[in-house]
Amino acid sequence: MKDPRDEQYARLLVETCIDVQPGWQVLVSGNVAGRPLFEEVCKVVAERGAYVLPRVTFGAFGPPLPWVRSASDELLSAPPPIEEYAFLNADAAVAIVAPENTREGSDISPHRMQLLQKGSHKIQERFISGKVPWVGCQYPTPALAQDAGMTLEQFAEFLYGSVLLDWDVERERMQKIKELFDAADEVRIVGDRTDLRIGLAGREGKIDAAGANIPGGEVFYSPLEDTAEGEIVFSEFPAVYAGRELSGIRLRFEGGRIVDAGADANEEFLLEVLETDEGARRLGELGIGCNPGITQYMKNTLFDEKMNGTVHLALGRGFPDLGGENVSAIHWDIVKDVRDGRIELDGEVVQENGAWVHELAARR
Repeated sequence: MKDPRDEQYARLLVETCIDVQPGWQVLVSGNVAGRPLFEEVCKVVAERGAYVLPRVTFGAFGPPLPWVRSASDELLSAPPPIEEYAFLNADAAVAIVAPENTREGSDISPHRMQLLQKGSHKIQERFISGKVPWVGCQYPTPALAQDAGMTLEQFAEFLYGSVLLDWDVERERMQKIKELFDAADEVRIVGDRTDLRIGLAGREGKIDAAGANIPGGEVFYSPLEDTAEGEIVFSEFPAVYAGRELSGIRLRFEGGRIVDAGADANEEFLLEVLETDEGARRLGELGIGCNPGITQYMKNTLFDEKMNGTVHLALGRGFPDLGGENVSAIHWDIVKDVRDGRIELDGEVVQENGAWVHELAARR
């Protein structure tokens, strides 16, 4: 049933996140279960005098899973030319994720996943360049609610509560946090079996306040690729990637590269992903969660990485518009809870046990 907040949601995506202009060709993709929001987005795009290029899928992947399971390596390694042309020439894109099963595709081998990811490299590069406006979001489904341990109604309230915020106010608040990190040469993350240093010197961050991801609520960076030193253990929350759930991920860095890795569950999959390419063993992102509407872990990275009192690291591809130079077919965000730890900038504690203790960052 259509939720009356869907129109407000759609206007946020079309008018604020990507600011659709007359005459644009806008790729709008979504799963069948996201139809109410899909239709609202199409309506708002029309009101802005722009075209919709619709892409409706039945599963978690763009290509149908039966095709992914049966296609040759050669086919998987390159997208269909017509589809590639659309993504390389569209003016903007909206992706609405509304899965019926969040573990769909978990039977696809890492090798076949890597071929798909490498084949879409040109498309990925275009959208992460910062030159093409795009936004990804989610729509309430029973599968997402089950992962979060909620009823569908509870999950819908949670989602809209973290999405339909006053983003001008949130941007102003996060600007204070960005200023602190922009001025620092090194970040130190300390927590359970974790002591990791990451270099940021010369790299400027970006505020996600109704930008490429909805919900927004993070300040993020592409760290210096050869600076990560130490160990981090993601002991608090399992990580979900490509339909797999991994718990207890452990990573040790030397000279910016992962030199040792393990996990309590699905370790073999972790190690296979790290062999995707050379860039998979380096960091493409450091993010600091800042969304006040996200208060609990949900097995949903789009939300979990924005949770107050967390940081997240992305293995793989960096952001060229933020100075990131790491190249990889993957970009895997993994969330670390630091509400029982601390964040230091150049030796000064700025966040402890999830609370900002530096005067600038704590100011609202």
